[in-house]
Amino acid sequence: MKIALIGYGAMGQLVAKLARDREYEIAVTLTSEDAKRSADEVVDELSDCDVAIDFSVAGAVPNNIAVCMRAGVPLVEGTTGWKVEAHELGRAVAEANGTLIYGSNFSVGAQIFFRIAASAAELFQNLNSYDAYIEEAHHKRKRDAPSGTALQLGEIVANHLGREVPISSTRAGHIPGTHRVGFDSHADHITLEHVARSREGFALGALMAAKWIEGRKGLYEFSEVFDAILKGETV
Repeated sequence: MKIALIGYGAMGQLVAKLARDREYEIAVTLTSEDAKRSADEVVDELSDCDVAIDFSVAGAVPNNIAVCMRAGVPLVEGTTGWKVEAHELGRAVAEANGTLIYGSNFSVGAQIFFRIAASAAELFQNLNSYDAYIEEAHHKRKRDAPSGTALQLGEIVANHLGREVPISSTRAGHIPGTHRVGFDSHADHITLEHVARSREGFALGALMAAKWIEGRKGLYEFSEVFDAILKGETV
């Protein structure tokens, strides 16, 4: 598999390392300097790749999507904090007959955590004596609060619980990505927690998504197709 990396910060470098460990080829690496080049030139370079993986910055995402769709290259959009209406994104992908998979969190562990939280919320559905809540904490450099992961987690828990769930956010120091779901009552308290120790889980999930989207067309949300992606994978 020939991969184009868009963005070569900490995440991009880790994706490159894990890709080479799997004997994938990093055929193209685009950085912020490439934003100065013409779109036609970038499209030509991307067109020889089997898939692109984007871990750049939120402001660059619309342009990155556009050039990948023009190049006919399936895109794994791992950057967070960008805002595009789902129907607009779907139309852009459909008009290009392209392929794009995106998500609030590409971590394999976080996706498992989403499913654990959903199952737990169902168990508390008819127990009004328990109040559910979500807490999330990240390092002080993370700009979006609540994080996309916390918002998705809140939606999942609320949908399975049948009532709204408050979310609180902390940005301080060097805290790794931490998400908690709590269920509190007068009698006791239950907490579920996911803590990201490193970026490796995100990079691995992006590579799994890249492998899965080869040969497919359309727009996909990572958590919605994660079960299919995980099938047959050893991680």
